[in-house]
Amino acid sequence: MSTVNPRRWWALLVLATAQFMVIMDTSIIGVALPEMQRDLGFSPEDLSWVFNAYVIAFGGLLLLGGRLSDLLGARRIFVSGWVVLIAGSVVAAAATTAWAEIVGRAVQGVGGALIAPASMTLLMMLFGHSPKELGKAMALYGAAAPAGGTAGVFLGGVFTEWMSWPWIFIIYVPIGLATLAATGLLPAAAPRRGAVDVLGAAAVTAGLALAVFAVVRAPEIGWGATATVLQLIGAAVLLGLFLVIQKSVRTPLMPLAIWRTPGLGISNLGMALLGAAWIPMWYFLNLYLQQVLGYGAFASGAALLPMTALLMVFMTLITAKLLGRWGAKPLISGGLLVLAAGLLWLSAIEPTGSFVVDVLPASLVAAVGMSLAYIPAMMAAISGARQEEAGLASGIVNTTYQVGSALGLAALTAVATSQGAGKLGDLPALTDGFSAAFIGAAAVAAAGALLTALLMRGGKPAAAAAEDRQPVGSGG
Repeated sequence: MSTVNPRRWWALLVLATAQFMVIMDTSIIGVALPEMQRDLGFSPEDLSWVFNAYVIAFGGLLLLGGRLSDLLGARRIFVSGWVVLIAGSVVAAAATTAWAEIVGRAVQGVGGALIAPASMTLLMMLFGHSPKELGKAMALYGAAAPAGGTAGVFLGGVFTEWMSWPWIFIIYVPIGLATLAATGLLPAAAPRRGAVDVLGAAAVTAGLALAVFAVVRAPEIGWGATATVLQLIGAAVLLGLFLVIQKSVRTPLMPLAIWRTPGLGISNLGMALLGAAWIPMWYFLNLYLQQVLGYGAFASGAALLPMTALLMVFMTLITAKLLGRWGAKPLISGGLLVLAAGLLWLSAIEPTGSFVVDVLPASLVAAVGMSLAYIPAMMAAISGARQEEAGLASGIVNTTYQVGSALGLAALTAVATSQGAGKLGDLPALTDGFSAAFIGAAAVAAAGALLTALLMRGGKPAAAAAEDRQPVGSGG
């Protein structure tokens, strides 16, 4: 018989805050990059590693974080992740050289890779007893992710314009300490016996990191360059080696049988394409506001607040109800289609445009699409997993979203640059480049909508499906 945690909603606040902060860490540095480049001596080609170091460490280690969460206990890994994230934030804030900054960002990514899957496991422990409560909790938790990504742009502008760039990292220290102080609200679970597949972890982390590294550098050195081709081949070999290891070891990092979980494969594909469309959208939208419309860092961040507000309201008040009524498939495919429509609308931006006409309505449509698709895709990916595999399933779906985001941003940056996005000061060329990126992102979202519609099983609505799951206690 499951035990209902009387403090579960306060515990959810801790988990949602963690999700918000982890995802915000990928976006808050955007508007601060020019100042960081000047102060730390980054070369133009190396500056992107302030972003990529975090994403590669985060995406590459999420599977390991999920496995450790399942074996050692989610609360222990959650606490450990925050300790690592705080340490990385201190290093990043105090950095006086480019390499120190990159190291700090990578350490932050390691912390995030521990926090994210542990948070999802804890959420399932807290609310698995009630399908209705689980849907509501997932809506609140899910809204924290895209809201954190968008809010990061705004807060980055506030800190950069009115204080200094180190504050984008310093802010994680007091929030992290407050989160650690509140971890007593979270359920504890006894460790389970099992080994950690170190060789598999090394292979998948190196493979994912090399793949992202190759795609990120390809626009600079060429997609057909020998280095790019060899790096992509090396990534494929390492990921293939990972699959071989998973078949041969007794305690694999990712038991391949988990892919028999209903909905896991196609929902992960949907999450990857969702990230590959959404993250480039706000990235290039921020550049359009600053480089074409002439907005400052703070004004550019503030211009994205309507999207954030709509995301929060729609996810918490509407999406959960729709998910319970219709199930995941129509919301994922429909949400991706709405996102594609918003991106196509954004592609009509003009060099002499305005926020009210060219940005606001289209960005709100895109936000509705994201709001419809994100939570159902996450729920579809983890709801069929057994309790002891919740952390692993969460690690997989977070990995696909982060890697999809990184690869999508790298590929669409190449598209934008080829169409004129690198010509600073040339407003028509910049606009053409950003417009091409929005069209590319729309194509990605539309492909996700089509694949989901064709390949995902209809399944039960979330509430009905959750009734079939084994109840999950609040721990002890």
